[in-house]
Amino acid sequence: MTYCVAIAVNDGLVFTSDSRTNAGVDQISTYSKMHQFGIPGMRQFVILSAGNLATTQGVIKKLEMDIKEGAALNLMSVSSMDDAADYLGQINLAQQSKYGSSSNVSYEASFIIGGQIKNSAPSLFLVYPQGNHIAPSETTPYLQIGESKYGKPILDRILAPDTDLETAALCALVSMDSTMRSNLTVGPPIESLVYSSDSFSLDQHHKLNEGSNFLRELNVAWDSRLREAFSKLSSTLTWPSN
Repeated sequence: MTYCVAIAVNDGLVFTSDSRTNAGVDQISTYSKMHQFGIPGMRQFVILSAGNLATTQGVIKKLEMDIKEGAALNLMSVSSMDDAADYLGQINLAQQSKYGSSSNVSYEASFIIGGQIKNSAPSLFLVYPQGNHIAPSETTPYLQIGESKYGKPILDRILAPDTDLETAALCALVSMDSTMRSNLTVGPPIESLVYSSDSFSLDQHHKLNEGSNFLRELNVAWDSRLREAFSKLSSTLTWPSN
C-alpha cells in the first residue's frame, strides 16, 4: 500500500510519502514515491505517486524522457501548474492503456503534483486515474492518495491556510505515523519535503529510514500526548443526566 499527503498553506507547500510497495510475512519492498523536477530559480515540481507500480514508473520515465528529448510539451515548457496537471493526466492515461484491462489486475495510478512556476503562486493538484484533477480548498488545504483514512483526522483538526510550514510538516508526519500505526503495509523510509513560496528550491528534503530516532521520538511523543489528553476527558466532561 501507499500513503502520500501534500499540504498547501500561505507560506508554501509540504509533501510527505512512504516508500513501501509490498508488505507481507515474506517480503517487504521499497520504492520512492516522491519525484522532483525543476530549474532552480525558475520552476520546481514535486510529484507523489500511488497505485500500480508499473504504471507509476512508466509515467515518471515518460516525464523524464520528454524533458531530456525536449518534447514540445514537457514539465519545463508548460505555462501553468494547471497545464502541468493536465499533461501528467494525459501521460497517466496513456500508460494505463498500454496494459489493457484485466478483471484481476488494476493498472490505475493516482498522482499529486505540486510546485511553482515563476510569476505564479505555488499550487497543488490531485490527478486521478481518469486523467482529470482537483485542487485543495481553503477549508481542506491538503490532498491525499493511497491509504488516506487513518491520517485524515489530524489534518482536519490542525491545518488552515495560515498554518506555518513547520507546523504543517509536523502535522503531515503525525498523519503518516497514524497511518503506519493502523496499517502495516505503509512504512519507512518516509520522505518529507518542505517548499517555501518563491524559493524555487527543493533543498528542504529529508529521508527518514527504518529505525530513525526522529520517527521513534515522534511516535512516542504523539502516543503519550494522546493518552494524556484522553485521561483528562473524565475530569473535564460530565455525562448528561437522563
